[in-house]
Amino acid sequence: MNHLQHKTILLTGASKGIGRATALALAGLQTNLGLVARSEAELLSLKAEVEALGSQCEIFAGSVADESLAVRSTAKLLDRFGRIDVLINNAGYGNSKPFEQFTEQEWDELYATNVKGTFLFSKAVAPAMKQAGSGHIIIIASDVAKRTFATGALYCSSKYAQHAFGDAIRKELRPHKVKVSTVYSGLVDSYFHADPQGAASHSWWLQNEDMARSIVFIANQPAHVVIDEFMIHPLEQDY
Repeated sequence: MNHLQHKTILLTGASKGIGRATALALAGLQTNLGLVARSEAELLSLKAEVEALGSQCEIFAGSVADESLAVRSTAKLLDRFGRIDVLINNAGYGNSKPFEQFTEQEWDELYATNVKGTFLFSKAVAPAMKQAGSGHIIIIASDVAKRTFATGALYCSSKYAQHAFGDAIRKELRPHKVKVSTVYSGLVDSYFHADPQGAASHSWWLQNEDMARSIVFIANQPAHVVIDEFMIHPLEQDY
């Protein structure tokens, strides 16, 4: 059953990888989409595809670490569609090397996207969701929110922060009938990694479409059902 038809969904990190696949999957369900990414050109191209699939779409170009972008995109969707039903905090990136080689700027920039962006967009949509007595915030984290690896101190700690943030706001928002779900994924064949998307080294990894189907499944539950946490891996990855 399609519980998402005519629902308004705000998706960050929409132009590539998991975000792009999720936008297209949601577009096929006749939703109202707000798509956020850095590249306006990529967003314009995606908007055309989304609308060709029968969904309405607004695009917002900029950094998720910019509070004005979070406020502006939320206000625009509320003005056009009257509500925001789902926020998907997908924007993020990572890098790995010995921790003492990271610069202060690299730390600030990664935390700004992975952690601050999740905070700002969740903060922006929460008042309208609480007023409506419904809504759903989905955080795309990583399985390294629950484990660590050498050379991953910066990335892992940012994902642990997303995990903790999601756990805390879940407790705050549940009394208002607002759901919070966190997704913990293993290896995904996306632009995110050193080897390019589609590389032979990624042949057994999760595909972006696998992640998109999982995200849609979480969002498409009936109002009384919440998937608090969702762990997903390729079969060959030993978690």
